[in-house]
Amino acid sequence: MSVNAGRSNFSLATLPREDFPAMAASDYDKNFSAPTAVLRRLFDKSKFAMSTEEARYYLNGVYMHVAGSGGSQVLRCVATDGHQLAQIDAELPDGADGMPGVIVPRKAVNELRMLLDSDVQEIAVSVSESKVRFAAPGITLTSKVVEGTFPDYTRVIPAENDKRLEVDAKEFAKAVDRVATVSSETSRVVKLSLSEDRLQLSVNAPETGTADEELEVAFLPGKDTPALVLGFNARYLQEIAGQMDRENAVFLFNTSSEPALIREGDDDTAIYVVMPMRV
Repeated sequence: MSVNAGRSNFSLATLPREDFPAMAASDYDKNFSAPTAVLRRLFDKSKFAMSTEEARYYLNGVYMHVAGSGGSQVLRCVATDGHQLAQIDAELPDGADGMPGVIVPRKAVNELRMLLDSDVQEIAVSVSESKVRFAAPGITLTSKVVEGTFPDYTRVIPAENDKRLEVDAKEFAKAVDRVATVSSETSRVVKLSLSEDRLQLSVNAPETGTADEELEVAFLPGKDTPALVLGFNARYLQEIAGQMDRENAVFLFNTSSEPALIREGDDDTAIYVVMPMRV
């Protein structure tokens, strides 16, 4: 291929057109449409938890599938890096029942975000076991899916955490951000010290300094636990807090060594899990 402009001349090598992969519409097992706002929420609230570790390639994306919830089926997106997990549900679109679960690759998820920013009201979704396609008038994104099996994420979602913390989501996010400014690469842990009406967030990083801040909260300690001290990675808390749309965030704990479950108020269509750190 030749490109000429003024005194500049370029000759570019090409490949045979027969080598370009065919993407026929008939290759898909399921075709359905979903509101753009619904897909935007599903992927925006889950993508932060995708893994970047090449060795765990099956976590390098968002797992989109049909799942059961409260006696009905939902369209669910899940992502995890082994330290944090996001599970987001939406009403199952017509025609999506029985679709194969697919892991949408990280790069495709990021490219999809530009499509979801469009003014189009609905996105056409086509899914097979090997590829996925998102289409709007004038633009179509087609991607291979990540080969491999997404792990049984339900096994790490706590079911018996009985210690409940309710806190203003925005104030919590701001407090984590402030105390995390003194954390370092080797000391990323934020300590949460809980009592009945108070949450103290603190960081102790020998290389940079210390910080602490208190928030008024509602804490129901559960059986025989008047107070609780836990530690979490500052970045994970910041990322999860950044997803909150509701006024209050609800944390459910069991012990300081077990994962915490986080919800946006009483909304059970968006839940997050974060693993603790030793303090």
